[in-house]
Amino acid sequence: MEDWAEIRRLRRAEGMPIKAIARRMGISKNTVKRALAAEEPPKYRRASKGSIVDVVEPQIRQLLQDFPDMPATVIAERIGWTNSITVLKDRIRTLRPQYKPTDPASRTTYQPGELAQCDLWFPPVKVPVGAGQAASLPVLVMVCGYSRWLMARMLPSRAAGDLFAGMWALLRMLGAVPKTLVWDNESAIGQWRGGRPQLTGEANAFRGTLGVRILQCKPGDPEAKGLVERANGYLETSFLPGRSFTDPHDFNAQLDGWLAHRANTRHHRRIECRPADRIVTDLAAMVPLPPVAPVVGWRTATRLARDHYVRVASNDYSVHPSVVGRLVEVMADPQQVTVTCAGQVVARHERCWATHQTVTDPDHAQAAAAMRHSRLPLAVCAPADVQVEQRQLGDYDAALGIEGVA
Repeated sequence: MEDWAEIRRLRRAEGMPIKAIARRMGISKNTVKRALAAEEPPKYRRASKGSIVDVVEPQIRQLLQDFPDMPATVIAERIGWTNSITVLKDRIRTLRPQYKPTDPASRTTYQPGELAQCDLWFPPVKVPVGAGQAASLPVLVMVCGYSRWLMARMLPSRAAGDLFAGMWALLRMLGAVPKTLVWDNESAIGQWRGGRPQLTGEANAFRGTLGVRILQCKPGDPEAKGLVERANGYLETSFLPGRSFTDPHDFNAQLDGWLAHRANTRHHRRIECRPADRIVTDLAAMVPLPPVAPVVGWRTATRLARDHYVRVASNDYSVHPSVVGRLVEVMADPQQVTVTCAGQVVARHERCWATHQTVTDPDHAQAAAAMRHSRLPLAVCAPADVQVEQRQLGDYDAALGIEGVA
């Protein structure tokens, strides 16, 4: 290789004739000509002696043509291979791609306002939720396809009432709605049945009010929502380390600050700009927020029992006892629980994120105690002093026909 480099230097840099180069280096003129004609350094190539697999390659190709996924061990059995299985596997590994359909991963591009990918991320930390409890709660994550704008919020649960309330809260903060919301087969969203996606009633009501589409990914297709999957990993490696949280509200406050000052202002390698640089164009192509907000959260109607408590998730909340026996409507979101009766608010509590708790308003307890006291029965009066005649015992003997005893 040194001779080849020197020959080219003498010719190109010094302008030395071929004959002079050959005389100076002690080689033939043909060797000099070959070195000048070669654009790459000379490489030693040993002639191949062939392989013991060459003889059976036509049989291997025939089997792979009919059965591209046939294991190498089965191929060895079919062709009666008795030599080293390693060299056979190496040859099969080389031949198989020629017969197996390829499945390349596509580099997807997104148009402004086209879609947002959604997912639930479960951070590997437990957050205090009150009542001496700590829980690993779901975080709703949404990523806009065109701008890569990242949104996230911790929720009390993955139930439909909390999930759609969280989605609506994030979309209100965004100020518009992407034309398609991409989800996997989350139970509150829907399932694939008979090879077709089926949205839940809550999901259809939500998308109908917004006027957009909810796209359910096929099972086992993680590439369909790779944006949000990568966002989950980014949250876990960039937001979470070194942080501690006093409660879910503190978690969301820290998360909002990190999203605003870090995640959405960083240079994104794939789009070669910051999400903040694209979000205006993305929003302009999205669907405007509906004039009437979608019905989200927990909503139930029940007749208030004598104990004047209603249940949301696994917790009981007190209601003013004046409406015992009447029909009340219970509405709850991640922030508060509200109970109304005939349009009047009869209870309002902060939502409890712990489980199996009883939340009592002191005014409700005081009113219930007063009502119970007013319904106590009056004290029983002493019997009146009545004169009762006393008869002689002989009168009873005569009435019964019993002779007196002497």
